[in-house]
Amino acid sequence: MTLSNEIQTFLDSQIEYYTNEAKSYREMAKEYNLDDSSVSDTTFGMIVGCIYSSFIQTYTNQDSTPNSQDVEEFTEIIIKNSKKIKESILTNNDSKLEQ
Repeated sequence: MTLSNEIQTFLDSQIEYYTNEAKSYREMAKEYNLDDSSVSDTTFGMIVGCIYSSFIQTYTNQDSTPNSQDVEEFTEIIIKNSKKIKESILTNNDSKLEQ
């Protein structure tokens, strides 16, 4: 792994934050979707996009750019946590669960 411990810890905290706030992002996704069946997917995309934006911002703040291996490791972290993110979206759903 080439990501620093600091960045890995930061990404873990971002994943934790966004999974705790999944209901808010789900509500936002509902506003932009005419098709209720895609709300969970849209919410997932919004959350991953926010985490990715934070990841890129950490490099920008250090006047740096992530290399391809850094981005690959970011992707692996998201894949490893995708079930947790998806479950947080579904668990915080007030209506029926979507697949």
